Amino acid sequence: MQLLSEREWLAYREKNKDRARMLISCPDRAGIVAAVSNFLFQQGANIVQSDQYTTDPETGRFFMRIEFDLINLDERCEEIKEAFSPVAESFGMEWSLVEANKRKKVALFVSKEDHCLLELLWRWKSGELFADIAVVVSNHPDMQETVESFGIPYRCIPVTKDNKPQAEEAQLAAAEGVDLIVLARYMQILSPRFLDDYAMRIINIHHSFLPAFVGAKPYEQAYRRGVKLIGATAHYVTEELDAGPIIEQDVQRVSHQEDVEALKQLGRQVERTVLARAVRWHLEDRVLVSGNKTIVFP
Repeated sequence: MQLLSEREWLAYREKNKDRARMLISCPDRAGIVAAVSNFLFQQGANIVQSDQYTTDPETGRFFMRIEFDLINLDERCEEIKEAFSPVAESFGMEWSLVEANKRKKVALFVSKEDHCLLELLWRWKSGELFADIAVVVSNHPDMQETVESFGIPYRCIPVTKDNKPQAEEAQLAAAEGVDLIVLARYMQILSPRFLDDYAMRIINIHHSFLPAFVGAKPYEQAYRRGVKLIGATAHYVTEELDAGPIIEQDVQRVSHQEDVEALKQLGRQVERTVLARAVRWHLEDRVLVSGNKTIVFP
């Protein structure tokens, strides 16, 4: 895969320089779409994509992701936010406005297994993941040479039961200022303090089709049960282990012919794909959280 050339990057930035995304969640009622669309029209914006979903038209919650182009967006962004606030308040909206051409900063956390990390690095290098990877953090030195070959800083911070608070302080310092943390098979449990700092901004890949076969050695569990499907789950991390809002899942059909090692190999392929999809959707602001569920717009 090839890194985006300067010309390609400038072309992408030019194409999206005046594009913004508005994300909205509010109690459902008549007039929401009309109010948002009319507001954007009055501001001179051109809507290029609009997706919405309601949990129930009568008493449910309404979700909306809308992309629009607006000339001189960079100069007008704060003005647009201020002008939209009365509209948002009248509908009880939780909302955000993001500029599409601004890269989110990402930190990748990894232990010893490299398949998910490499998938993300390859997709980032090819330009598929529109982000700045600020740092890779690991509790082992194994991936340092590989990561640094991509021109990305690598921080090895060993974690033991005796130094975990100090190690997390160092990790938080290494990841300071990032918008998203991705656990690319990072095999340590994060503390509540860590999760508070990055609520719904940490994505994990679970090496099984949750909620089945949680805990240690999932593929051994699956093999003993003679499963016919194995899978992977990407989800936001919460204090309840492996129970955060699910972003993406996929499965691979297997048979009695696969042994544990074959299941692991197939599972790695699913894991890397599922995690990459989830990360891309988050970076493109396609995921809205609703309680312990997610709304993922295409």
